[in-house]
Amino acid sequence: MASPSIPTDGETSPAERVSTKVDGVNVLGAISPSRAGDFIACPLLYRFRAIDRLPEPPSSDAVRGTVVHKVLEDLFDLPATERTVERARDMLLPAWQALLELEPRVAELFVDDEARLDPWLTSCRRVLDRYFTLEDPTRLEPAEREVYVEALLESKLLLRGFIDRLDVSPDGLVRVVDYKTGRSPDPAFEAKALFQMKFYALVIWRTRGVVPAMLQLIYLGNAELVRYIPEEADLLATERKVVAVWEAIKRAEEAGDWRPNPGRICDWCSHQALCPAFGGTPPPLPEPTRSPVDPSGEVDTDEGIAALG
Repeated sequence: MASPSIPTDGETSPAERVSTKVDGVNVLGAISPSRAGDFIACPLLYRFRAIDRLPEPPSSDAVRGTVVHKVLEDLFDLPATERTVERARDMLLPAWQALLELEPRVAELFVDDEARLDPWLTSCRRVLDRYFTLEDPTRLEPAEREVYVEALLESKLLLRGFIDRLDVSPDGLVRVVDYKTGRSPDPAFEAKALFQMKFYALVIWRTRGVVPAMLQLIYLGNAELVRYIPEEADLLATERKVVAVWEAIKRAEEAGDWRPNPGRICDWCSHQALCPAFGGTPPPLPEPTRSPVDPSGEVDTDEGIAALG
């Protein structure tokens, strides 16, 4: 999760077969796990976010994720002995103020009812407190935090995204860590989160030649760890899936067919008024000017901004 903007703008631009270059190679396009997940869940949602780039109002959950991510990122800038729950709580309000300066529109969340701000900040503190029940940051020295990664596949599709944390052991074992400020999903809905982690693992494997030893999701909404040990076969299957998703995106683009896929995701969608499944009409497609790549990098629609400084 990480990005320099709130996850309301989408990540990609309208379609054209003109590609960018990476190390002198013309790429077909680029995709992040969030945008791939959007298309898998609902092609029309992908269109609204990646092509139309429709604005979405900030949500209290997403902004909570942004602020908590920032505190957890900065926590590891402190000496190990100072990484305490009390210090993390002290860092919360400055992180919130920094976010307001960077993205003033998040203040809209509380403009009609400022009395809700204190309970919301309290909920952020509870989330931070749960982190310390799952890990002891005084015993951790992450190799990288909020790291941008990308890999160009043989198909000339560029995979890209931001990883919350990479831990590397003295013997070179890599652990990919992602913070989620919501609750862990039911097992039936766990595949989406694991797809994101396998996507990151695939990029690490393709760029560093090492299959991560562990993928770890830290759910701070209910203090649960989800761990997965990937194998090469997993990552090859993930690569095939990502390429298949991209090919499906290209077919939808060529046909102009971005059909909705009604389901549970609709409960959180900001675009129901424009969705045919709810009696709406999508806006005309923008004029094609660029390929449907992912120019701004990974925008985690679950977590929001992490890069505030």
